[in-house]
Parts: sequence; structure tokens; C-alpha cells
Amino acid sequence: MSNELVLLVDDEQNIIDLNKMYLEQAGYRTVTAMDGLTALDVVASHNPDLIVLDLMLPELDGWEVCKRIRAESDVPIIMLTANNEDIDKIVGLELGADDYMTKPFNPRELIARMKAIFRRMDPKRDLPNDIAPLELSNIMIDPARRVVTVDGEPIDLRTKEFDLLFTLIENKGIVLSREKLLEIVWGFDFAGETRTVDVHIAHLRHKLEASHANIETVWGVGYKIV
Repeated sequence: MSNELVLLVDDEQNIIDLNKMYLEQAGYRTVTAMDGLTALDVVASHNPDLIVLDLMLPELDGWEVCKRIRAESDVPIIMLTANNEDIDKIVGLELGADDYMTKPFNPRELIARMKAIFRRMDPKRDLPNDIAPLELSNIMIDPARRVVTVDGEPIDLRTKEFDLLFTLIENKGIVLSREKLLEIVWGFDFAGETRTVDVHIAHLRHKLEASHANIETVWGVGYKIV
């Protein structure tokens, strides 16, 4: 059974109650907040292992809450919204959300997404210590220490950015589809919106500007690193 503490942030009590019931039945502990300011207070006082964050909140909206949390913490965030517009998804992911779900959704799907995130965070599932560091041009990636350097200088990557870069370099020159990258890096099959991969690729390109490697877009297929 799981024992992670999950913060549920939503201004609709019925949604909080429903998700709380499902999560606690699945073995998770929960704390709740119904506005953005309270959410920040709960994060500071309870240090949750994951946050399910609605975008449309009183006091502070979800975008601002996410931005402030990301300034101090790498805690996983799943964003929720009733708006299915791509621009909302892009903005949310650029602020550092780990996943994105559109209301209405099945709480079982939420739990599946959470489990996928926790699997990716679980040190027991980290890359084996006997995997040798990989090099591509002036990039070195050490999976045992989870360190990436460019010309010997460390690059600060978030968990999924590291895993995404490792996957690309491990398959250098091979085109990987967005769906395949979601399966490998995020740990679940996702047949719908794939903007998550695009946004994380954009982050990697920015952080690896000093490298001589290039993450190429193969239109209609996916990405490869050369």
C-alpha cells in the first residue's frame, strides 16, 4: 500500500471529497486546500509528496501557485482544468507541472497518473549503478549519480528532463515518437494530448544551448538527438 501524502487543491468541495475518497482507498494520505493561498501554506507546513492542483482558484490561481512552488520545490504537480485549450496546457507545463488532466476525469485515471509519477521518482527504480556514463559530443550523463555536464559544467535538470535526455542519448540517432517517450519517461500510455513531451523537449534544448548536440524534430514522428 502507498503512504505518500497528496495535497488536493480545488475550490469545488465535491471534487475534493471524491478524489480524497479514491486516494485514501488506494492507500494515500491526503490534505486539502480550497484556494491558492491556503495551498501554499499547506505545502510549507506539510511538505506533500505530490500536489493535484486546479487552475481556477480563488485568492491565487493555479498558475501562480505552481510558479511559487517551483521556485522552491521540485514536488510533482498534476494540474487540473475545465478548459481544454492547448494554450492552458502549454502555460501550465512551462511553469513546471509534471502532468495535466482536463475535467471531468475518472479518479482512477488520476491514481494511475500519480503511480506513474511515483514510479519515476522511486530510487529503487532508478537506473542501475553499473550503467556507465554516456557521452554525446560535449555532453556527459552519469545515470548512477544522475548528473549531466556540458564541457564539464553541471546542468541543472529536473527529474523528467534528466530521464528524457538519458533516453534520447541512449537511443542517439534513433527517432522516438512522443508516445514512446511518454511510455518510457512518464511510465504510462497516453493516447491523447502529447504536448507534455514537446514542452520538456523545449526545456532541454534551452538548458543544453552550450552543447554541440542537437535534439531534432522529425515532423509527424517524434524526436532524436544527434
